[in-house]
Amino acid sequence: MGTGQKEMTWIKDTYNYIYGEKEIHAAGCATGKLLSQGGIDGRTEATGMGCFFVLRELLNNESFCEIADLSSGIKGKRVIVQGFGNVGYQLARILHEEGAKIVGVVERDAGLYSPQGLDPNAVKEYLTEYGTLKNCPLGDEVETQDPTFLFRKKCDIFAPCATDGAVNMHNAQHIKAKVVLEGANGPTTFKGDKILQRRGVIVIPDLLANSGGVTVSYFEWLKNLSHISPGRMTKKYQEQQKNNILKMLGYRFPENSPLMQRIRGAEEIDIVRSGLEEIMVQATREHWEYALKRQVSLREACISKSLEKLETRF
Repeated sequence: MGTGQKEMTWIKDTYNYIYGEKEIHAAGCATGKLLSQGGIDGRTEATGMGCFFVLRELLNNESFCEIADLSSGIKGKRVIVQGFGNVGYQLARILHEEGAKIVGVVERDAGLYSPQGLDPNAVKEYLTEYGTLKNCPLGDEVETQDPTFLFRKKCDIFAPCATDGAVNMHNAQHIKAKVVLEGANGPTTFKGDKILQRRGVIVIPDLLANSGGVTVSYFEWLKNLSHISPGRMTKKYQEQQKNNILKMLGYRFPENSPLMQRIRGAEEIDIVRSGLEEIMVQATREHWEYALKRQVSLREACISKSLEKLETRF
């Protein structure tokens, strides 16, 4: 917690200073590094984007929407996000772009609420400039005495993306969301989870929802081991293939034509986002089907299926 690209690069540099002379893969000791220092494009937004892919997949699933008592799709869904750091902000930004309403943002010393929806970019700019949301004019309500009071506001999706234990036995009974999307690690306590289950609130567990970050960290590790950026070997080949097809069909475009941008090969960011989406969507389908089949919660499905995979592998 509290680390970013700079801190992860420091770890890499220290390890590299000690072992780099003899260890060719030393840069792979840490992930989330600066792009210029062996990091990978797309890592910063990976956890929030992974949360989005999971939520989008479930909201396009008829059985999930029926159980959650929600209409299908992201558009129009009211969302409250706790924590507006890397995960919470990226999730809110993507959801906002896809038509959801970010009606609440809860930070450590203040929270904003607006039924009409907040602009995540404007909120982030204010938070970055002033370091607090206490006097932020962007919301209809500003809660400073107890920001977690905003957990009680009515919404469709509540996304705790801050510290562990945010949802617990003291506040779980007051949460009015239909779905809790765990963007943080361990944001719901055991007793809090039991209360939410008893009340019929669906929890999308951290084990699934926030695994996008470690997924792209895995991509970064592979990049460090192979010593080449994803897409570097295939980008020009893909462009040439597309260009050859166009020529066969009788089309010719000048090199500086905007249309030529449409046939460009996949770059690192394209491959990272494509791989992330594929893994998150497949995992979501797999575990939701398991939960329905066994009549268990999504959290229990994730844990059970993981244990089954370990048993068959070892």
